[in-house]
Amino acid sequence: MSSPAWDPAQYLRHAGHRARPFTDLLARVPDPPSAAPAVADLGCGPGNVTVLLAERWPTAHITGYDNSPEMLDRAVTEHAGPTPGGGHLDFAPADVRTWAPERPYDLIVSNATLQWVPGHAERFGEWIAGLAPGGTFAFQVPGNFSAPSHRLMHEIARSPRFEDRLADLLRHDDAVLAPETYLERLTSLGCEADVWETTYLHLLTGEDPVLDWVKGTGLRPVLTALADDPEAREEFLAEYRAALRAAYPATAHGTPFPFRRIFAVARKEA
Repeated sequence: MSSPAWDPAQYLRHAGHRARPFTDLLARVPDPPSAAPAVADLGCGPGNVTVLLAERWPTAHITGYDNSPEMLDRAVTEHAGPTPGGGHLDFAPADVRTWAPERPYDLIVSNATLQWVPGHAERFGEWIAGLAPGGTFAFQVPGNFSAPSHRLMHEIARSPRFEDRLADLLRHDDAVLAPETYLERLTSLGCEADVWETTYLHLLTGEDPVLDWVKGTGLRPVLTALADDPEAREEFLAEYRAALRAAYPATAHGTPFPFRRIFAVARKEA
């Protein structure tokens, strides 16, 4: 699957809800073994959660990696440079599918990125080998590929009107592994692992908020593929919008949007 075009502004429209899983992940990450830790953030996006690493470890040298020029431009413009605690935050282009540690890291972390990387668990061994003794590899991925938001997207993409252009673009249930499988993979690599899952119940506001949410993430391949055909794009969005309204009815206080996520924290032996 080719990389979709990303829109940092659209992604950040739900920044608070999107950042919460990363905050919950960091709460379970132990302090790095170094007083001035080296940290890699794989798939840093616009950098809005990468800065949380600098808040947690003010002396850290943190590098955020992403393959989207639009996301990196936003991250560099708004967040790159020295941090108040004496550390440094910078960003660099990289494809997580091929990225390998170029030096020992005290922490390698990834937030809602590995679901875009086919066979990502096969990379765990190389990444953990690139950790300093006592270092940590931590990530979270969405686990909601069977939810209506994704199921309906797939159904429309596979309809006769769109299947030639869209049917092979979208991620499927096997985009992420079961929590038990992640636990087995990480412990078999010699790590002490903590793996869990959580279903958040986001209360979204505004008109068609679930559609607005997926426009920033899961719908990006569709929007990219139909960018040169505005009529088909609007036809897809109209059908998808109506289906989402039925699947996620609004209430007087907003639209409830259940979202399951899978977390893992793996500590390398000191």
